[in-house]
Amino acid sequence: MAEKASYKYLDMSLLNPHIENIAPINLNFDFRNPRIAEFMPTDETPEKEIIKILWNVMGVEEIVLSIKASGFFTHEPLIAIKEGGKNIVLEGNRRLAAVKCILEPQIADFVGINKNILTATKEVIDSIQQLPVIFVNDRKDAWKFIGFKHINGPAKWGSYAKAEYISQIKNEFHIPLEEIASQIGDTHRTVQKLYQGLQVIEQAEKLGVFDRRDIQANRLYFSHLYTGLTYEGYRNYIGINGVPEDQDDPVPQDKKEELGEMLTWIYGSKAKEIPALIQTQNPDIRRLEAVLGSREAIYALKDGVPLYQAYEISQPKDETFEQSLLDAKRALQKAQSYQSEGFNGKDESLLKQAASVAKIAEELYDVMEKKYLSLKDEGKKKRLFDTED
Repeated sequence: MAEKASYKYLDMSLLNPHIENIAPINLNFDFRNPRIAEFMPTDETPEKEIIKILWNVMGVEEIVLSIKASGFFTHEPLIAIKEGGKNIVLEGNRRLAAVKCILEPQIADFVGINKNILTATKEVIDSIQQLPVIFVNDRKDAWKFIGFKHINGPAKWGSYAKAEYISQIKNEFHIPLEEIASQIGDTHRTVQKLYQGLQVIEQAEKLGVFDRRDIQANRLYFSHLYTGLTYEGYRNYIGINGVPEDQDDPVPQDKKEELGEMLTWIYGSKAKEIPALIQTQNPDIRRLEAVLGSREAIYALKDGVPLYQAYEISQPKDETFEQSLLDAKRALQKAQSYQSEGFNGKDESLLKQAASVAKIAEELYDVMEKKYLSLKDEGKKKRLFDTED
């Protein structure tokens, strides 16, 4: 028998107020689920492919282990909708994947995992033959709960999944970004920033200057772009400073080339054999921002100069000079600390290297000293001249 739902996060007036028990075989994954959409599946994508995505990227193993240890938490039903004659799970795709894996351990061979991970007791297997499900009449009915839980709540999605879901809510349900932010308790304009980041990528793909399937990594690290767009350097480079965050196609047409360049620098391109410049957000995001603000550094980047060198070009020359001296000093101090064991007195090539370093240091010092004394003398002359009457 169906039982009364006591699902505290949901507005029960919008839902069928009963929990139904449904066999997992009769429950289907939602290929439009924001966490799955990143990998661009369709309604034709085989179920085992979606399970593989969920397992490899979204931590299904931890749910499998939890179910094996404690069973399926029946107090937290799946949320589903009937579409096209199927029961589509809107909320709980990871849990559904875990259950299907336990019930069909042969999936381990396809996913590429040890089948022992999926071995469960008869008691556990019997307990997941039916799963608790609440059906909504429309996708719109469940968005507030799902949005709160996964965008600003206890079970947060990654930034791409959040942006994808926000885009679905705004464009399919015609709900303003401000209302979405208000409903999920977002007070930092995260909703607006995520939405604009996704619009930037989608516009680049429409313009043919970027293809997320061509990137160097095996997935799109959306947080690189989302974080970058919080800085003025990136926004200025593609011309979106002052553009409303809810505007579709936010990048001006005359910035099409810059848009493609920026995204290619962030994510790389397999087809063009261009490596991704952002390896770690800190410090690469800020380094690229500095480069985007310097015409000389941008040209260097276009010529294939590594990011750290382009960054140095973008910096004030006096700061770069001082940093180079400090780096050289530290490197020499490090070499000196190893010289007793690192140089046996027989390797002539190392001695020549040391001689070369000494010559460069001496020449550098001579130039600096001459400039220093020259400016010092000029200063004296100027002071003497100023005192004459």
